[in-house]
Amino acid sequence: MRTWLRSFSALLLWFSATTLASDITSPIPLITVETEGTGPDVILIPGLASSRSVWDDVSAELNAHYRLHKIQLAGFAGQPPVSREAGEFVTPVAQAIADYIRQHKLSHPAIIGHSLGGEVALMLAAQHPDLPGRVAVVDALPFFSLMFNPQATTASVTPQARQFRQMLIAASKDDFAHQQQQGIARLVKTESVREQLVNASLNSDRQTLADATFDIMTLDLRPQLANIRVPVTVLYAWDPLYGLPAAQVDTLYNQSYAALKGVKLTRIDNSFHFVMYDQPVEFAEQVKVFLQQK
Repeated sequence: MRTWLRSFSALLLWFSATTLASDITSPIPLITVETEGTGPDVILIPGLASSRSVWDDVSAELNAHYRLHKIQLAGFAGQPPVSREAGEFVTPVAQAIADYIRQHKLSHPAIIGHSLGGEVALMLAAQHPDLPGRVAVVDALPFFSLMFNPQATTASVTPQARQFRQMLIAASKDDFAHQQQQGIARLVKTESVREQLVNASLNSDRQTLADATFDIMTLDLRPQLANIRVPVTVLYAWDPLYGLPAAQVDTLYNQSYAALKGVKLTRIDNSFHFVMYDQPVEFAEQVKVFLQQK
């Protein structure tokens, strides 16, 4: 159990034209979007401290049949940060993507989000139920802190979230780099991609990373799940190295998404958090199934 918790706790250390979409008062956009391919629209949202490049392999599988909108979040992976309310991240990003959908007149696009990006996708679908056509969440819960305590509430985890945010901000450059190297080793089994993931994190704005981490630790989307009207697929990882039986991970996901009627939960085995790297073939096949389902 402790090994599994340590593995998941690493998430806290992390987690063709360009179009800009943001609050019009901000000189730097909350999101930038690269598009490729032709066909029905699919929006791809990366996770905490990640680059949109995490989608490159699956994009190559999809762009002959879909028009892909690959999101980059401000403040991550070398992108300039934006001014925002302290501790707030998911809500304004979800709103920026909703604005992008409306501005570009996208007709019920599919939305796929990894990790923090999955929470953004859920919030967008709950608060703007008329916009998406379907949603896929990749290895994320509607309340992140359930990974550590099934009885967690926003109130109970807020003190720890504040403490962790301050720890991230106060860490020296060397200590932070060491943390990220250790964390990434627990988040992806595929050694060849670890360096690029570590670099994306090290090139992220520290305040943005700290605020985003605080937000996902304290944001409980379960009460909003009933507002979602579109099909939702959840792809989640399990590996024997988690130190927890697969059945217990299944139970965690089933209970966490219990309020979401009709949700399809699919476990991908022998993978850490970055499923697209650890199991690229199965991941691509599951994404295709998701996009083709009626």
